[in-house]
Amino acid sequence: MADPAASPGIFAQMAAVPERSVADAAALDAALRDATAPFVVRGLVRDWPLVQAGQQSARAARDYIAARAKDVAFTVSVGQPGSGGRLFYDDTMAMNFRVGRGKLHDIFRHIASVEDQRDAPPIYLASIDMKAFFSGLTSDNPLALGDRDLLKSIWIGTRTRIAAHNDFPHNLACVAVGRRRFTLFSREQFRNLYLGPIDNTPAGRAVSMVDFHNPDLAAHPRFAQAAEAAQTVVLEPGDALYIPSLWWHHVEGLDPFNVLVNYWWRETPRWLGQPQNALNHAIMSIRELPADERAYWRDMFDYYVFGDPDLPRAHIPAQAQSVLGPLDPETAGRIRGFLLRQLSK
Repeated sequence: MADPAASPGIFAQMAAVPERSVADAAALDAALRDATAPFVVRGLVRDWPLVQAGQQSARAARDYIAARAKDVAFTVSVGQPGSGGRLFYDDTMAMNFRVGRGKLHDIFRHIASVEDQRDAPPIYLASIDMKAFFSGLTSDNPLALGDRDLLKSIWIGTRTRIAAHNDFPHNLACVAVGRRRFTLFSREQFRNLYLGPIDNTPAGRAVSMVDFHNPDLAAHPRFAQAAEAAQTVVLEPGDALYIPSLWWHHVEGLDPFNVLVNYWWRETPRWLGQPQNALNHAIMSIRELPADERAYWRDMFDYYVFGDPDLPRAHIPAQAQSVLGPLDPETAGRIRGFLLRQLSK
């Protein structure tokens, strides 16, 4: 079987993701704080026991993970045989995979039974909270990331292809077992990626409709511009990739068994709202208005949201500015409560 990491086509013409060396935790912290674009750190977590287990074999890695799993049900996605590992839509725009729940040792037994098959169905455990589902896995495989408020997740599966999407938090993705190819696009490339529905999605975020292994440039001509601006990298076990917030990334697990650990964090407090919710609400309440009214609301958004925050409140006494003043958990909660009441009517 040909090495999937050497796949021809668009990947061969893309620029490589820049690589950086970090001497210690302080250097990594500084690199993350200063970065405005993705970068790779080779071998950052090569000393993790999980990485070392994976170097022995896929079975050793599964045994290591299973020994630390809590006795709870895990959510797993199972795709179709012959799909090339692509977890995506089918011809009716329904998902081409089913979602179930099971104990981790049973899921791993299924993976072991199919991992050597050429057209095996993809099996994928996505974004599993390491603290909630495992005991000791995080502490035994540590990474010092300063004072960041981290969400630590693990992704486990067979060969998979995950369509290009983006995430709101910053992301440090650490490959623990197997190899992964990441293909990255800057934020503004979304128009060239031909995004699918924003409410019917494989995992909660809109994804590119382009098949990166067989792009149809007749249907998606602007994707050629995205490919010219893209960066790609194949990560080996122990390597890490920093993905800034909102950068688009297409992710492939290249080996029969793959494990990724990632760390997510926001630069803003968790009590702030999710921008995607605001977009969804704006589509519902503004998009279908007459053109002159849409223009008015565009102006209002510029005034209240995107413009100088002091302008709408400068003429109001500080004690009366309410949600127009600097936000804190109390005022954010007041807005959230108001929205819930309005949306429930």
